[in-house]
Amino acid sequence: MQGDFRLATLIETQHLDLRPVAESRYLYYIEKRVLDIFISIIALIVLIPVIALAAIMIKLDSPGPIIFTQERVGSRRRIYNHRTYWQKVTFRCYKFRTMVSNADPSLHKSYIKALINNDCQGMSELQGENTNIRKLAHDPRITRIGKFLRKCSIDEIPQFINVIKGEMSLVGPRPAIHYEVDMYKPWHYRRLETQPGITGLWQVTARSTASFDEMINIDIQYIKQQSFWLDLLIILKTPLAVLSCKGAK
Repeated sequence: MQGDFRLATLIETQHLDLRPVAESRYLYYIEKRVLDIFISIIALIVLIPVIALAAIMIKLDSPGPIIFTQERVGSRRRIYNHRTYWQKVTFRCYKFRTMVSNADPSLHKSYIKALINNDCQGMSELQGENTNIRKLAHDPRITRIGKFLRKCSIDEIPQFINVIKGEMSLVGPRPAIHYEVDMYKPWHYRRLETQPGITGLWQVTARSTASFDEMINIDIQYIKQQSFWLDLLIILKTPLAVLSCKGAK
């Protein structure tokens, strides 16, 4: 009984819904996991030259580690009383380092606060200009090589390791930073009802031109409609979205 109470409290405080097992898409999750592992292994093998070149450039450009790790918020599917729910979890997310070592997160934290509150004036002041790009484009912490790696999304290649470990999926909402989740409105938590992904519906449609609420709505739309074929379509569209540099800067 005490365990049931703790679990019920966890679900309530983390804004998670219990759903019947019949709606949990068992076959889809199996197919999704197989696709995740297969493509991630192939990608890491094919991208060995890119990985090696990125590592050399990062090391020559600025002092510090090649790989940057950061605590991110994700979700794990659980079953309770024949119903499924998504439990909020944390994991170490891998990226190629694109910033100076030990960068102060206060600037980014202030920007995220303005973004979530749709404070256009605050975002413009932090950006140093008026722009429709909804990301901190002129971040002084980013290195010269880091700007290139981000623009081409090369910095996210190490996240294939997160996918293989089962902490992320190829397709899903982007994994959030702790202080971002702390600022969420109650309805924003809906985006945690699936595993975070390397790419997603937001990346192949609006990318950084969408407001925060629009991004959340796109993530929720994906969660409602997710299927093996939708995931495959998003994966196929991702290279074109990256090459177009739409919303990237």
